[in-house]
Amino acid sequence: MEPGNASKAMSQLRRGVLEYCVLALLRDGSRYGVELLRELGQMEVMVTSEGTIYPLLSRLRRESLVETTWQESSSGPPRRYYELTSAGRRALEEFTAEWPRFHDAVQYFLSKNEEPQP
Repeated sequence: MEPGNASKAMSQLRRGVLEYCVLALLRDGSRYGVELLRELGQMEVMVTSEGTIYPLLSRLRRESLVETTWQESSSGPPRRYYELTSAGRRALEEFTAEWPRFHDAVQYFLSKNEEPQP
């Protein structure tokens, strides 16, 4: 990786975990796309766009990890709501179980041979 290319690294990291963050947001109930964008945007490193979230949601639906329903909106056209399926819940549980091991392994390599700070 080129020096100063941190934004590319963050983009790759975000892409790797974004679907699980979306599944986690759906754990407590259904949401529509713009709601998911707002929730993700509360954490600066997870800010994403409609051009990313909607293809991701379509893929999650094709993989039967989420299902959708249309609901009327008082402030505009009907909205497509996304909800976890049992397969989506299992995928999230598996990721949640593995995440600490993955995080610890990355942290190990990042801190290995790190020079002590004065």
